[in-house]
Amino acid sequence: MSATERGSAQTSDTASAGKVDMKLEIDVIPVSDVDRAKKFYQRLGWRLDDDAAPLDGLRIVQFTPPGSGASITFGIGLTTAAPGSAEGGITVTDIEAAHDEVAGRGIDASDIWHGPPFPVEARQPGPDPDRASYGSFFSFTDPDLNLWLVQEVTTRRPGRIDATGTAFATTADLTSALQRAEAAHREHEKHAGRSHVFHRPGHDEENWAGWYAAYLVAEQSGEGPAGLTG
Repeated sequence: MSATERGSAQTSDTASAGKVDMKLEIDVIPVSDVDRAKKFYQRLGWRLDDDAAPLDGLRIVQFTPPGSGASITFGIGLTTAAPGSAEGGITVTDIEAAHDEVAGRGIDASDIWHGPPFPVEARQPGPDPDRASYGSFFSFTDPDLNLWLVQEVTTRRPGRIDATGTAFATTADLTSALQRAEAAHREHEKHAGRSHVFHRPGHDEENWAGWYAAYLVAEQSGEGPAGLTG
């Protein structure tokens, strides 16, 4: 095989590998007291998937946050990392509702801030004034001080999600997205010189359901739903 042929074969292999789905499944976090950590994540409202001890010196506890495709695992015999050394990121579509949910479960959460998450000195109090996607945060820690950074994401940046795979993990996420679509449609109607008539297609000159669908897909894929409001 010539160098050119080998290069073509390697390029082909690389392209093929890029088409294989690789989805984050598990994040192992270090804890010092497994039962204490288990009680904390149950109180947080995360789903307990498993608590198994298949071998002596091995215990595996798995939790999944609501709507998440990835889970966390902790236990005995899983990691040599120091308890409290883990940092993880969680995204939500409504930072204020998420903060209320966490605090309402008796979890000590930070105040909401906007601006860069780091350094701490750059943080500004309260949600982002424009509620810009990726712009608002709060944080909390588990009993071992493993840190969870919560970030509001409503519109993904271009290229960060497959437009053909639009999906909503929870009813709350879909409800929030529909509310944003309705607000955008009202602006669209103002620009078009027509009043917004929700759920009355017979009185609307356009297919509002199709408009909403296009908005939701564009918003999730980061293709710019603002273009639909003009």
